[in-house]
Amino acid sequence: MSETTAAIRPPEPDWSTITAGELAAYRTAENRFRASGAARAMTGEPDPGAVIEWQEVALPGRDLPVRVHRPAAGSADGGALPLVLHVHGGGFVGTATQCDWVTSHVAARLPAVVVSVEHRLLAPDTPLSAAADDGWDALRHVLGHAREWGVDPARTAVFGESCGALIGALTVLRASEAGLALRAQVLVNPATDVTDAMLDHPSIAAYGQGPGLSVAQLRFFRRLAVPPGADARALSPLYAADLSGLPPALVVVPTDDPLADHGRRYAERLLAAGTVVRLTEHSGARHAFLSVPGLERQAAAARTEILEFLRTRLAA
Repeated sequence: MSETTAAIRPPEPDWSTITAGELAAYRTAENRFRASGAARAMTGEPDPGAVIEWQEVALPGRDLPVRVHRPAAGSADGGALPLVLHVHGGGFVGTATQCDWVTSHVAARLPAVVVSVEHRLLAPDTPLSAAADDGWDALRHVLGHAREWGVDPARTAVFGESCGALIGALTVLRASEAGLALRAQVLVNPATDVTDAMLDHPSIAAYGQGPGLSVAQLRFFRRLAVPPGADARALSPLYAADLSGLPPALVVVPTDDPLADHGRRYAERLLAAGTVVRLTEHSGARHAFLSVPGLERQAAAARTEILEFLRTRLAA
């Protein structure tokens, strides 16, 4: 959760042999790098029109860190702002700080209060269900204390990237089951299938050996995400029994991504269920491209697209 001015990026471990202790040490060093000034050349500079601070959400049995982005100028009329609940990418490594470039921009330009959830990271004793609980619990808490947060609960969207998009999609499904109306969902390079078929999609074979996200990482992710005896289908939005009545969705797919077909198939299922869906593909972009605008030229176009989609859906 801390930010430093300089850090050295650790070498990537061997995902097939990594131990719990090695994972903890690696992600501490990697997240320190991602939160450092040294990483800004890759992850981009925050929008100067946003004020960013860490807060903690007090939940039963735990305090959940969230990175809150607010427009420096406040709302035009001094009233409550839309809420965008954001979930960062990375399942067993990652931090909300790595997404400041896009989340601060949305906060400043929409404008909105963007609450980015520093969810629990996957580990041998922390499965995906715990991270999914963090997304849902953060949403319920902020909406339950909307006045203190300065948000309009009637104008709420969920926005996630990669594993964060998986958590976001699960949060949207839980909101629907609870009768909580959301205005929009934005899913960027989402993982939507953590069953045994997770690696069977054609895009895995096409791009799982290239730079960025690898099959080895995905195997390790699934091993942590779904412990023995857990119901993988309950954690896979692609296999949700009922996708009707969900808020309009923007699904953003980088084409050169092992998970590209996860996003495509989920968009197809949402559309078949009657959900308004916009599926956009960014040719040549790789996984997590939105978090590294310094390396991926298409990140800026995707950010503009996300902002315009949210502006339309969250209008008063």
